[in-house]
Amino acid sequence: MKILTVLGARPQFVKAAVLSRVISERDGVEELIVHTGQHYDANMSDVFFEEMEIPKPKYNLNINGLSHGAMTGQMLEKIEEVLLIEKPDVMLVFGDTNSTLAGALAAKKLGVKVVHVEAGLRSFNMSMPEEVNRILTDRISDLLLCPTQSAIDNLEKEGFKNIDSKFVRSGDIMKDAVEFYSTKSAEKSKVISRYQLEKNNFVLATIHRQENTDDISRLKSIFSAFDKIQSKGTKLVLPLHPRTKAILSENNIETDVLIIDPVGYFDMLELLKNCKLVVTDSGGLQKEAFFNKKHCVIVRDETEWVELVENGFAEIVGADSEKIISVFEKFSLKESNFNIDLYGEGRVGERIFDEIEKIISQ
Repeated sequence: MKILTVLGARPQFVKAAVLSRVISERDGVEELIVHTGQHYDANMSDVFFEEMEIPKPKYNLNINGLSHGAMTGQMLEKIEEVLLIEKPDVMLVFGDTNSTLAGALAAKKLGVKVVHVEAGLRSFNMSMPEEVNRILTDRISDLLLCPTQSAIDNLEKEGFKNIDSKFVRSGDIMKDAVEFYSTKSAEKSKVISRYQLEKNNFVLATIHRQENTDDISRLKSIFSAFDKIQSKGTKLVLPLHPRTKAILSENNIETDVLIIDPVGYFDMLELLKNCKLVVTDSGGLQKEAFFNKKHCVIVRDETEWVELVENGFAEIVGADSEKIISVFEKFSLKESNFNIDLYGEGRVGERIFDEIEKIISQ
């Protein structure tokens, strides 16, 4: 069995690490990784392969820094070339990036079965490039692996029972990653001591989505809230994407928060474990906050992870400065029972591989 895995962004590296470990333990299975280069900063790419012991990519396409159309088009062309050389049994894609859609499209047009990990998620906001990517990828996938019941419900409402594909609730593969790598991160990461952070006395924040970074009024409102939170005595730590950093500089947006370079997975895990709470526009980090028993302030107008909001572990605040501060203050005092099964009971990688074997043998 030959599996071709397409990766391009940080959350995909984390998910792939879990499944690659399972694949490596099976006889007669070869996994080849294509890295599109979508996240090209070393701290956002190379470090993940090294830390998490993901097999080195056989192909690195180095496609980045382009518009959505140009990036997706070039990826489609290059991935097709790889498919024609390697002739895999299945194409494995994760999440909702341009790399995801390009991999799925290239494979489908060549008659290669497509497996989509983290299928069925919906923000119901078609202005988000990620929403377009995930909907189109789901529609052409042969096997859709859904992390939650709400993802299953979305596919059923969209008529997937009438489509020649299989969708199953596999659980969330990110939960496996947090549990497996937590011990290693505690041993190897020095991020807490490096920045002299006090446990449970700092906020972990990330901002990278275009809806926030490309709308300067939203960006200014978010950073105004960040500065006010810090002025009240709680340090705010912000690993900042290079693109967002450039936008801040170009628009003379100054801040007092602690801006650090993008971090690897081990450092991020330690920041999550030791922070007071999380403020983010990242989908993956919303769940990672939950897995580490932290409340999350969602700096977006919607979320795919509705169960976090419905159960009181997270709240959507948009870019409203006062609302960000209000929810931060509420969550600073709130205690919640995080021992609730929202994303499966573990061993998700094994279940996913079993489903892949079934789809290949059909």
